[in-house]
Amino acid sequence: MNVRNDLLGPEASQPPAPAAQHRQRSTVLLRTIALLYLGLLVAGPVALMLYRTFQDGLAPVFAELTSPAFLHALKLTALIVAISVPLNAIFGVACALVMVRHQFPGKRLLDLLLTMPLGVSPVVVGLALVIVYGSRKGWVGPWFMEHGIRIIFATPGMVLATIFVSLPFVAREVIPVLREIGTDQEQAARILGANSWQTFRHITLPAIRTGVAYGVVLTTARALGEYGAVAVVSGKMAGRTETLTLHVEERWLAFEPVAAFTTSVVLALMALLVLVLMRRLEPREVS
Repeated sequence: MNVRNDLLGPEASQPPAPAAQHRQRSTVLLRTIALLYLGLLVAGPVALMLYRTFQDGLAPVFAELTSPAFLHALKLTALIVAISVPLNAIFGVACALVMVRHQFPGKRLLDLLLTMPLGVSPVVVGLALVIVYGSRKGWVGPWFMEHGIRIIFATPGMVLATIFVSLPFVAREVIPVLREIGTDQEQAARILGANSWQTFRHITLPAIRTGVAYGVVLTTARALGEYGAVAVVSGKMAGRTETLTLHVEERWLAFEPVAAFTTSVVLALMALLVLVLMRRLEPREVS
């Protein structure tokens, strides 16, 4: 320590300046406020929900997890996610390639339409789908009904609503990656004789896989938790058109809080799994 002080001078042994102490106190204060804020908004309600779920033991929880209404809601939610996420992944990658690799009239309009689901209320989306696909007064709904296809108040309408609200996530994650990697490797592959599919499979897709994975995770999270648009087009019919989010509301209004809390815990666990996947996909810093 004495050698260090001799080398650095007398300033090394002096206490931190008042400005540095003020910055440290401000940092501690800001961290404390952030933790209290998150505790009040997230940790507190989640802890209370867990307590209310298991306060009467495991029997009510098990009864809800094995009830036909919950199982149907779980299966319907999984079905909607299984359909909407792959479709949005394919569309998102294709849309990103078109937006970045090509110039065409109406490109700004396409970009605006791609952003629209992020700014439009999901309830408005549901009402728009009813106007278009309604079985009686919809624009094309009567034609579908004549051919035995029911859109609104059925699974197809719920899938359409979920696809719309989760549409932009894959494209928005892939577009910056495509702009960053450029086209040098793709052009080199074409010069060497690769066709479009071979170039995409061996060059483009490996380069954008992290962006695609992030977009798929975000799309899955949105599809799992969507309520507004699905509530409008589903009709909220228990055992028929009720997802997990709708099941929570239905059980709560039926004065069955344990069932509502149990379903909420299941949704929270699914969301936690999505967050864990997102963290696993983050690139690790090289030390």
